[in-house]
Amino acid sequence: MKSSELRVKDTSQLGKELEELLRAQFNLRMQRATQQLSNTSQLSKVRRDIARVRTIMREKVAAK
Repeated sequence: MKSSELRVKDTSQLGKELEELLRAQFNLRMQRATQQLSNTSQLSKVRRDIARVRTIMREKVAAK
């Protein structure tokens, strides 16, 4: 997910996106714990996406 795509969204949409990403991260962690996760790089991608969303949400709050 690109930051330019996220900057277009408003804060409620970013909140929903963050919620989905946190759920995905939880599911990936559970898969890793039960040794069902074959592509471990997905975890770091989701973590980076979460950080992007949180950063843009913080920027939007600071801009107000």
